[in-house]
Amino acid sequence: MNSEIFIFTNGRPTTFPAIEYGTWLGASLRTPVRLIGLDEDPSPSQIDEETHPLEEIFSKAVEAFRSAGVDYMLEVQQGHAEEMIPARLEGQEETLVVLGPLGRPPLKRLWSGRSFRHIMEHVGAPILYVPHVRLPLKRMLVCLGGLGYEVTAETLAMKIARIASSEVTLLTVVTQMDLDYPEARHVRENWQHLADTDTLTGRGLRRGLEFAQQAGLRASVKVRNGNVVEEILAELKEGNYDLLVMGSLFSANALRQMYTPNVTAEIAETDLVPVLTARYARG
Repeated sequence: MNSEIFIFTNGRPTTFPAIEYGTWLGASLRTPVRLIGLDEDPSPSQIDEETHPLEEIFSKAVEAFRSAGVDYMLEVQQGHAEEMIPARLEGQEETLVVLGPLGRPPLKRLWSGRSFRHIMEHVGAPILYVPHVRLPLKRMLVCLGGLGYEVTAETLAMKIARIASSEVTLLTVVTQMDLDYPEARHVRENWQHLADTDTLTGRGLRRGLEFAQQAGLRASVKVRNGNVVEEILAELKEGNYDLLVMGSLFSANALRQMYTPNVTAEIAETDLVPVLTARYARG
């Protein structure tokens, strides 16, 4: 992770939970934060005028940063979030990005889709999407697919889990795949004890469990069978988790066609819990 945490806001109250969570992360990781205000409707007003749309949320953010003892910087960019966030993060693939719902009107979401999906598709940096704050962080759900795309997210998640002393559950979902080849059949036939198998997914579960245990975390493995989105959402609700961690499938081409347009975005957009996602990093 880079030496700063980037937090984005367009001044809407819906983005303040991201500021709160970013403040907690900055204090916990002892990392400076950079609050980037997006002026989506530029006017002659300046940032130091009370009429500016970013003034109120910047004031609240600075108060939170100072109260937590977090070093911070403030920045203002002009333009719409869907374009400005990917542009600002160009070349910043190691920077943790924290953002929340942008408060778009329902008609705009219906017409152009949710902003988070667009941003995630065009940003290579790890993103923490915070619809609301769930702290302290007691229980974390890490979704593993056995493809390798989740490694970047998993590594960052374990770092956060360590500082929060949170319990970690490693989850994989076995789907009813149409593909019929030895690996797929072996997974389907042995899903109830998948962690004991010599499949890609089984090895991924064992590696993740060992990684968590070496970090001194309480960790367990869970396997569910069915539709990916439905099973992850069911586990989130049943397990009362505080954070969901997933890799982004936009870069995992091997099994991309087997999922909905993007599992991570679809789950994040339910706004159940904060979601940490990271793109697949090729070695």
